[in-house]
Amino acid sequence: MNIALILFLLLLFIVALGGTLYVFKQEEKKMKQYETEGDTAKSELQRSMEYETKSLKSNVPILIWIYSVTILIALIAFFVYAF
Repeated sequence: MNIALILFLLLLFIVALGGTLYVFKQEEKKMKQYETEGDTAKSELQRSMEYETKSLKSNVPILIWIYSVTILIALIAFFVYAF
């Protein structure tokens, strides 16, 4: 049972890491789009303000869900193993 639990938690970690990388790739695509459009100081400031508001509405909730589900499943696996 030890090996099964370790493998399960390792798989869960990989899924959480994949979700985090997915969010990172979304942001990377946005940055490449901004680079191709060209940068001015005014547009950079506007993007910065926009990022601060939109990232709290899109990226943070996605990451909260990813890590909440991961922690919950890990705790359930631990309690199944312990009891």
